[in-house]
Amino acid sequence: MPTLLADVDRAAFVAALVHRLRSRGVDVGMTSATAFTEALAVVPPARVRDLYWSARITLVNRQEDLALFDRVFDAAFADAVLAVDPHARRTGTTELPERPSDALAPMTGDPDEEGTASTLPWHTLPRHVDGTEDDNPVVLPEVLPSAVARIADTPLDELDGRELAVLGRWLERSAHEWPTRRSRRLGVGATGSRIALRATMAASRRTGGEAFELHRLEAVRRPLPVTLLCDVSQSMQSHSTAYLHLMRAFARSRQAETFAFSTSLTRLTPALRQASPSAAIALASAQVVDRYGGTHLAGCLRELLASRHAHGIRGGVLVIASDGWDSDPPQLLTAAMARASRRARRVVWLNPRAAVPGFEPLVGSMAAALPYCDAFLPAHTLRSLGDVLAAISGGLSSRA
Repeated sequence: MPTLLADVDRAAFVAALVHRLRSRGVDVGMTSATAFTEALAVVPPARVRDLYWSARITLVNRQEDLALFDRVFDAAFADAVLAVDPHARRTGTTELPERPSDALAPMTGDPDEEGTASTLPWHTLPRHVDGTEDDNPVVLPEVLPSAVARIADTPLDELDGRELAVLGRWLERSAHEWPTRRSRRLGVGATGSRIALRATMAASRRTGGEAFELHRLEAVRRPLPVTLLCDVSQSMQSHSTAYLHLMRAFARSRQAETFAFSTSLTRLTPALRQASPSAAIALASAQVVDRYGGTHLAGCLRELLASRHAHGIRGGVLVIASDGWDSDPPQLLTAAMARASRRARRVVWLNPRAAVPGFEPLVGSMAAALPYCDAFLPAHTLRSLGDVLAAISGGLSSRA
């Protein structure tokens, strides 16, 4: 009996289908994709119905994803007429509201050189940029969890509560690369120009006194303190909640200090270390009494530098999330930023307005602070927050 996918690369086919499902919101993991690939090899589908059940059994893990899976499958295979499974949906089922963006049209492959579309419902080749024509290197897509990849390029000010929760969980898992510095202390490691005699001699006792393995001394790296300040004034209202999730990820990972400022400075570290993300954000929001008011950036930064928490800035990383609108004179911010840059090892500034095409730091306070920043990033989407994590850990340290 001829199979449905006789001349199709199974791995590429599965990757295309999984990408389509993830883009529509179905949570598909790598284990499920592997199981689907193995199912196609063990039982090659002869009909679309067989393909449907192989994909549904292996790729769908949650009951609420069944409706989305059916819509994606029907859009890809227009001739599939599938009955509803009453046993899988007889309890606890609520129909998802139909949105204009959920309307899916049957997909076909891209036109070939003659302008005719292929018979496959989508490309079966992985997407990449071939560098044979323009001598550019091959660019592979960044691997992100499916729930994260779906909102990776969505502006932070357009995320709802559920998507912000996904953002918070991803940030908490991604903040493991903590910024470090090289100390004067030496420790036993895999690399180094000096041989660790004591460790080498101790290891030689297990090999009859022969030093078959040389242990070396390398510099011990110490973690740097991180201080994060988030602008919660009226102009930053749409981005402040997402930045609070970023601050919570660092507050729970290591000893990082977090502050919010508008007209005054508020320490949020104890509140953001709560185990529940929603409870932490709610408690932090309740503690900021001047939220969505004016901005005294220079005054709040001077207050931080004069407080007992200023020692955390010395030799560490200072992160400021603000659009640069300040009621204080730019001269005051210049003096405060100069003092902070002398203390901090790196100063990272996050400005979501910088993502607007043609943006120029013409605001007086922003122009005054920019010369003292080691990294100036837009941080307007979840994907761009990866650059923020790299800048904090030292990956992006060039001055703007």
